[in-house]
Amino acid sequence: MASVKREITKPKKAVVRWLLESDPSIRWQVMRALTREPEEVVAAERSRVAFEGWGARLLSLQEPDGNWGGGPWVFQSWASTMETLMLLRELGLDPASPQARKAIDLVRDKSDWGPYHGHSPFFEGEVEPCINGRVLACGAYFGEASDRLVDRLLSEQLQDGGWNCEAPPSKRSSFNSTICVLEGLLEYEKAKGATSAVKDARLRGQEYLLERKLFRSLSTGKVIDRDRKSDRDWREFSFPTRWHYDVLWGLDYLRKAGAGPDERLAEAIDLVAGKQHQDGRWPLDNPHAGKVHFDMEGGRGTSSRWNTLRALRVLDWYSAQG
Repeated sequence: MASVKREITKPKKAVVRWLLESDPSIRWQVMRALTREPEEVVAAERSRVAFEGWGARLLSLQEPDGNWGGGPWVFQSWASTMETLMLLRELGLDPASPQARKAIDLVRDKSDWGPYHGHSPFFEGEVEPCINGRVLACGAYFGEASDRLVDRLLSEQLQDGGWNCEAPPSKRSSFNSTICVLEGLLEYEKAKGATSAVKDARLRGQEYLLERKLFRSLSTGKVIDRDRKSDRDWREFSFPTRWHYDVLWGLDYLRKAGAGPDERLAEAIDLVAGKQHQDGRWPLDNPHAGKVHFDMEGGRGTSSRWNTLRALRVLDWYSAQG
């Protein structure tokens, strides 16, 4: 079925007020992306993430061994060290703040991946690209990027441009693994500069998503409505995304990467615009089940500040491209 083009309008004032009536981690991002406040005002609000609200609460839960939730990664838990650092990155915790430096120093000095992975230090990662991409994103954001981990990820890129935690033997890339690695490589470029090898690999991975219009099969052109690994619908938007790909995450990555105009995004943009409710908000479609430190939003189907902020940023980015 052909997509229906929808006019992209500016956010309602009531929606912006609703977003601002929230945690500092959301407020500072709204001030930067939507209300365009002066840099010093945005920075002052961002600094509060370290000592107020969700950010401060997460930091307070770190254990003496440097970990959160019992280890670097814990099965069926979203409270592990990796998941917590990814969330702190999403909240925008200032990496240079004393609170961040204290927490990151503990992770660097004490957390490792255990005997199964030869006690590899946390920021050196383990073996799966879906995990290592996210470890790289955390490390680069918080000033602990591993060149060795980058080299490993580059060596694991598949012929079709993406990555897959099941390769080998699989020779086909996974949307889930690919988006995780793309986030890591982009964060590495921001932190340490874009070498030709890293940028070329990232753009090949980015093209993997674009060739498939972010949610279609390359071979058949049909919508991939169910992830074969998790049975998740990529047209349902979650936050935190965890390792689960969805269309909004794909678009948000492209926004952060500064991708240029591309007609292959039109259908995905229409999908995002079409999920906006009449009150100007977006719902939390599909929270991923698992142990969490605490809930930041309501349940499935409720209005989501995170999804609303992310969707509005994506639509603003896309409409600005002309």
